[in-house]
Amino acid sequence: MRILAATIAAGLACGPAFAADAVEGDWMANATTKVRIAPCRGQPARLCGTVAWLANPNDAAGQPLRDINNPDPALRDRPVLGMLVIRDFQRAADGRWEGGKIYQPRTGKTFDSKMQVNPDGTLKLEGCVAVFCQAQTWKRPS
Repeated sequence: MRILAATIAAGLACGPAFAADAVEGDWMANATTKVRIAPCRGQPARLCGTVAWLANPNDAAGQPLRDINNPDPALRDRPVLGMLVIRDFQRAADGRWEGGKIYQPRTGKTFDSKMQVNPDGTLKLEGCVAVFCQAQTWKRPS
């Protein structure tokens, strides 16, 4: 009886194992930028993404690229590499997330967004500002 109780207690302590969603992992936003999508820090039920790699991480002076187009002057000195660019996405279904924001350092704009994994394994992101929407397709790094 003690062995059975210990086995049950150990199983409960481990908790359920959840598989990562198909959206999680590394994605090439374009040929020069890789974004890592994972659960948000402190909010594991939401997804966030950070710039994990840049083909050209430095400016012409050899300094790290900075967020110079940010509308908030206090944030213009932060480095782009490691920057949070995807935040607060909530699961709508397996491989489909909505209600998040995507920040584009190149323009300093933030878009209301949704994302989903396509049948071919690519990631479709749709972002809107007011009534203007744009879609992008990201691929896994090769």
